Amino acid sequence: MNLLITGCCGHIGSYVAENVHKIKKIKKTILVDNIKSNRFCSLFNLKKKNNLKFYLIDVDKKNSLAKFKNIHYVIHCASMTNAEKSFGKEKDMYKNNIKCLENVIDFCKKNKSKLIHLSSTSVYGKQAKIVDETCEKKYLKPQSPYAEIKIIEERMLNKMDKKIKYNTYRFGTITGVSKGIRFHTAVNKFCLNAAINENINVYKTAINQYRPYLSLRDAFKVIQFSIEKDFFKNDIYNALSGNYTVNQIIEKIRKRKRNLKIKLVNSEIMNQLSYHVSCKKLNKEGLYLNNKIDKDINDTLNLLNNI
Repeated sequence: MNLLITGCCGHIGSYVAENVHKIKKIKKTILVDNIKSNRFCSLFNLKKKNNLKFYLIDVDKKNSLAKFKNIHYVIHCASMTNAEKSFGKEKDMYKNNIKCLENVIDFCKKNKSKLIHLSSTSVYGKQAKIVDETCEKKYLKPQSPYAEIKIIEERMLNKMDKKIKYNTYRFGTITGVSKGIRFHTAVNKFCLNAAINENINVYKTAINQYRPYLSLRDAFKVIQFSIEKDFFKNDIYNALSGNYTVNQIIEKIRKRKRNLKIKLVNSEIMNQLSYHVSCKKLNKEGLYLNNKIDKDINDTLNLLNNI
């Protein structure tokens, strides 16, 4: 069977491309990216056994995927993703991300391709002991344009319920190393700060607030499970490796970097709310995510070891 990955040069897309040979059902993978992020390194030394073919394409352009036929699965990673930097760029982000998904949906409808859509646990924005996929709308209080767009995308897919087969996964904040690694998300950013002896900036009230995190290894596990089990229920599932406080993340980094410098700051978005996210719905389907983000932290610090 054949797979198409949009946004293949990004943090998640590049990791999936590197590991797609582990999904036995997939015989050929089409990689698509516009490389506006300049992450050409994601394309370096791609493994021949993965049977990958790359195309330079803007997915937000209508019919941009029309040339591809006989695609059984699509993993949609193409989007602008920096939540903190999305303030002031709302118009561009809305236009880009919504257009990309519209074109992917249209492609899936025409080709009967099954879609893995990536959303985010940042759609939860109200303080509560625990939130899950069945929570009331009042608990969906996204705190950034990026998260607001994810809600819109989920509703777009819900309207397509009888026209395509898909699953939406609300991923926790990603941790871990890939060719397309980025450093704007909490754990990776903190690791970079620690490696170059910069202050780790923490929102003043956030030090003991919980947020959900997802190891890249578990993110791949979700994708592998979906394809191998042909698991597409037109539903939403949280996906996370664990809930941690900012302080717990910092202490994990401190095991390797003892002279960490913490600076309390004001921010529009950074770690603004505390909540636990439940993964029980995915557990009930037989998938358990249990990779330790401690390994991701070590891998990231090792990547930066000679700085």
